[in-house]
Amino acid sequence: MRVGLTGSIATGKSSVANMLKELGAYIIDADEIAHDALKKTEKPYKQILDVFGSNILDEQGNIDRKKLGSIVLNDKQKLAVLESIIHPYVQQKRKEIEESILQQDRNAVIIYDVPLLFEKHLENSFDKIIVVYVPKDIQIKRLMKRQNIAYGEALNLINLQICIEEKKKKADFVIDNSYSLENTKKQVLEVFKKLY
Repeated sequence: MRVGLTGSIATGKSSVANMLKELGAYIIDADEIAHDALKKTEKPYKQILDVFGSNILDEQGNIDRKKLGSIVLNDKQKLAVLESIIHPYVQQKRKEIEESILQQDRNAVIIYDVPLLFEKHLENSFDKIIVVYVPKDIQIKRLMKRQNIAYGEALNLINLQICIEEKKKKADFVIDNSYSLENTKKQVLEVFKKLY
């Protein structure tokens, strides 16, 4: 079974992914694969250099994610170009990882950790979708604390994504991560049982 796991910034999605992994689910992290795409050994590296030039490299010749990020953050067209290079790579790697998991375990529950699942309209790629939820005020507090930023900056980052309340409505399962760790673990276990 393919399950999409998403949430919004500072809702605790990574913690929930780890809990699911401990229960025996296989986790495929879309962000991790996207970071791998920037490595010298991977095909997108050269394509990205062709488009963005050598100014995005660090002294070792690696792509500096901060430099690249500062270019695409303020330019939607360049962001779209970058995504058009990285996205096919992520999809291909995802398929390869999935196939190798299914060869070992035909009944595997494969969880795809996809931060921008709804933003990228990937709903139809999954059998079920889990949304990790906290109310916006908690999201803001956690983000301010985690990144040591002001209220306004936290709010701007949160507003770059689809509202968590909207995501909650589209989910097959919602894990409310506003309470204790124990409470979240209980919810994760309940959801995990339903996936088998």
